[in-house]
Amino acid sequence: MNHFFTVVTHQRRPILCDDPVRNALRHAIERVRLRLPFSTDAMVLTPDHLHCIWTLPDGDADFSSRWSQIKHHVSYVCRDLYPMTLSASRQCRSGGSFWQRRFWEHQIRNEFDMERHVDYIHFNPVRHGLATSAAAWPYSTFGRFVREGAYAADWGGNPVCEGLDFE
Repeated sequence: MNHFFTVVTHQRRPILCDDPVRNALRHAIERVRLRLPFSTDAMVLTPDHLHCIWTLPDGDADFSSRWSQIKHHVSYVCRDLYPMTLSASRQCRSGGSFWQRRFWEHQIRNEFDMERHVDYIHFNPVRHGLATSAAAWPYSTFGRFVREGAYAADWGGNPVCEGLDFE
């Protein structure tokens, strides 16, 4: 089963593309994947949020445990690099200062839905003004999709993509 996710930093702090955070996130995903398998079908990392599509094993829909462990690991590893004062309510709920507590999830319904969400992921940096094309953004799976022949190298930066509506 495929699921699309959006995960956001606390107060949209623009820190996800920083080397220590990217390394901690990569390591956290690898660690969690060993205990709770899943594959990452597509992903993009922007300064304050990430989007990805995961495939979980048949009969396993426990993505919440996976995200909890990934977020905890990144928060723990990066805790001294990004200190923040927490509100009283966040302190009472043991909320970390790194991530928003929740994430957004959408179950992929069919092949068209999958293609639409993969396009959304890869076009996201262009949409947010972070890059002039999908290929120009280094923190995504776009290059893998080009190598596999799913996209032309200029996709997401050509006039055909300018009119794409993902909302």
